[in-house]
Amino acid sequence: MDLRAFDLNLLRVLDALLREGSTVKAGERIGLSQPAVSAALSRLRAALGDELFVREGQGLVATGYALSLAGELSEALGKIEGILAGPEDFDPSRATQRYVISGSDFFSELLMPALMKRLQHEAPGVVIHMVDTVFESTLEGLRSDHVDLAFLPNIDFPTWCDWEPCFWSPVINIARVGHPRLARLGIGDGDAIPLDLYCDLSHVHFAPTGVYPQDLDAALAGVGRSRHIAATLPTFNAVAQLVAGSDIIGVIPSQMARVRARAGLVTRHPQVIDIGTNELRMLWHRRMTTNPAHRWLRGVVRELLADLDEGPDGRGIVET
Repeated sequence: MDLRAFDLNLLRVLDALLREGSTVKAGERIGLSQPAVSAALSRLRAALGDELFVREGQGLVATGYALSLAGELSEALGKIEGILAGPEDFDPSRATQRYVISGSDFFSELLMPALMKRLQHEAPGVVIHMVDTVFESTLEGLRSDHVDLAFLPNIDFPTWCDWEPCFWSPVINIARVGHPRLARLGIGDGDAIPLDLYCDLSHVHFAPTGVYPQDLDAALAGVGRSRHIAATLPTFNAVAQLVAGSDIIGVIPSQMARVRARAGLVTRHPQVIDIGTNELRMLWHRRMTTNPAHRWLRGVVRELLADLDEGPDGRGIVET
């Protein structure tokens, strides 16, 4: 193709159509009317020699050729935007961006209040939407540009992801204040639970999809022990609430446990067996790495999360 005869602005329209699957929504995304998007689509079809999209119900479905362009096109446009934009092109006080952040309720509770306070002062026009993290759908959201920023444990990520470490977060056992079996043995906040008692108690586990990780159970099995999972719940807050109102014990991040212990809702107890400490990471699509607005948001989040770091050796340590 001779690029001298091709209107590169059409690529923005193609990218929007691939993301939205609708001429109306694509137009809203890039500030064009529906007729203008339809006209641009006609020009794209002629220039690229492919139908690109076929109508299905009220939406558009991309052809195989259009889908083959999606990832690299989006990344290329993001890089171009980053190359052309200088620091002076983003003014937080005048920004009106809408960001979708994916994270567990840990971040809703410990990040969002501080983040919104900061944004109301520095960037009052910015809107934040917080959504739950489910690994597969979160990655798909990042890939399709429906999620701007995500928080996930240290695992293998696709090559199109950029990331940076946020902080280390050990998990810790919690029990209700006055738990009868712990009280009978004089086990208070900060004390270890004997392994025999720990395995004899009922447990609730954080599991957003209903399937819980096996790290702790594998470690227990390694010493010939097991625990009874009486329930799984989709949020850490739900785990903490169930623990506070029953004789079931649970595991939540130590930063959240500290808040509830100070409120007199639970007592905290170190892990009975070493399962390591989670390194949580902040992820985004590589196409946004040099985007000034996105880079600014990452910097704000990075600064606010720094105080939560308990280090790689903070394995179940109970701190006041």
